Amino acid sequence: MKKFLSLILALGMVASLAACGGSSSSGDASSDSSTDSSASAPAASAKLRFVTGGESGTYYAFGSVIAQHATNNTNVAVTGLVGNGSKSNVEELADGNAELAFCQSDVMAYAYNGTNLFEQPIDCFSTVAALYMEDVQIVTTDPSIKTVADLAGKNVSVGAAGSGVYFNAVDILSAYGLGDLDAEGKFTKINATYQSFGDSADSLKDGKIDAAFIVAGAPTTAITDLSTTKTAYLVSLDDEHIDDLLAASPYYTKHVIPAGTYNGQEEDVTTVAVGAVILARDDVSEDAIYALTADIFDNAADLVSSHAKYGELSTEFGASITSVPYHPGAAKYFAEKGFDVATK
Repeated sequence: MKKFLSLILALGMVASLAACGGSSSSGDASSDSSTDSSASAPAASAKLRFVTGGESGTYYAFGSVIAQHATNNTNVAVTGLVGNGSKSNVEELADGNAELAFCQSDVMAYAYNGTNLFEQPIDCFSTVAALYMEDVQIVTTDPSIKTVADLAGKNVSVGAAGSGVYFNAVDILSAYGLGDLDAEGKFTKINATYQSFGDSADSLKDGKIDAAFIVAGAPTTAITDLSTTKTAYLVSLDDEHIDDLLAASPYYTKHVIPAGTYNGQEEDVTTVAVGAVILARDDVSEDAIYALTADIFDNAADLVSSHAKYGELSTEFGASITSVPYHPGAAKYFAEKGFDVATK
């Protein structure tokens, strides 16, 4: 059963959690499952709730496949849950509503250190693995919008209020001189709306907005669906502004979305990206996280047909996070593969 988590966050709302609350029984939390174990699956010794993302994003699609495979092939039963973005996902971990969560690499660092989106540190979670790069995608159906500068005065969705997407949008718009906010936190040089990926795509279809920021692994379901009904365009960033972004933030990486990723996309699109990372509460057992990590990486090559993101996984990238220590179960797995990672 799909389970919607978290309250919708108002713009400017900040987290006040200093440590994880709620309760977790070291990976034995129970919940309604959206996955069915196969008859041959081992008896579950751990039950983990995995909060992912909205149904039109990569987190949800890939997370659901990860949950299903682990449930069917390990002694860890993983339930994939719909989530409301990186900030909300961390708060679900803190509140004890989930044991696992997808999160952007920049937002996880903000949470752990108590900066940007978070008033105080939330430090009761650890890294499981970095999986793939999440592209900052600026999508439009207006062919006259060719650069970020062309968004001036336009109606633009900047992601859900308080989401990681919102802060990525602020960073990029600011680099182009369009990120000014008034005393109430409202953009002054664009007409901003705050929508999920799916709602943004619907608004583009209906002509209610001119462009939308979507931060997710490409191809993203919301953009794929949009491009099948209307001609959609992705806006490239130029090298000068990318260099400014990389200098200002260690969490961004220059990234290219290859031509043909979406219907009608004839050229490569250059943008920046952040990492997509799985997090776990610290109180989940070492054995459960080891089993999950091994299931993800050891089977990746054989599972590309179930989700293309499996083809982007590598143990080297999985072990590359330095901003938040790794869970002991994940550290054990990566050590066996020749990568030493920091733990608490």
